[in-house]
Amino acid sequence: MAAIAKSKITCLLVDIGGVLLTDGWGHASRTLAAEAFGLNPKEMETRHYENFYTYEIGKITIEEYLKRVVFDKRRIFSPNSFMKFMYAQSKPFPRMINLITQIKAKYGLKIVVVSNEARELNAYRIRKFRLDLFVDAFISSCYVGLRKPDKDIFRLALDISQAKPEQIVYIENTSMFVQIAQSMGIQSILHTDYKSTCAQLASFGLKVPKLERE
Repeated sequence: MAAIAKSKITCLLVDIGGVLLTDGWGHASRTLAAEAFGLNPKEMETRHYENFYTYEIGKITIEEYLKRVVFDKRRIFSPNSFMKFMYAQSKPFPRMINLITQIKAKYGLKIVVVSNEARELNAYRIRKFRLDLFVDAFISSCYVGLRKPDKDIFRLALDISQAKPEQIVYIENTSMFVQIAQSMGIQSILHTDYKSTCAQLASFGLKVPKLERE
């Protein structure tokens, strides 16, 4: 067995949507859904924003969410067909998944997901893309009743990871969340693309194998 490289970093906090996978149910996906099912996009967005917080902290099920947002009136399509469309919007970023997997193996890191995700979509995404094969803990908003930008979700991540802020690198694609984590002493990377994230990880002493950088 190859020796594990040493690093002062012991844990990566990683977002899912926009980093490992596409957004689960973001604005672009809702726009596509409105077009595909002939819905009024403005009305759908209004109803979504009235319910998404409750939905993402696990207070209502996907069925309840859809009843409020889409099926508030009679439709010619079924809830199941709409849910299938929702699930189909999730796509992987294979290079990022491979990157995190290799960094974990090389440096013996804990990988902790910190994400705002609704329960059913989160479970589907974990299972479909086998995220549980390399993630040690999922601090998902639907499980913990907290969502970013609440600092408490980051405090929970510190407690669960049993790592100090200076031992952590957080990879996130939303600048506000990066700023909040940094204000708590958590070293962070604003993820925009694979290459720049590799370079920033290397600056923290987490070097990617040469083959993967090319």
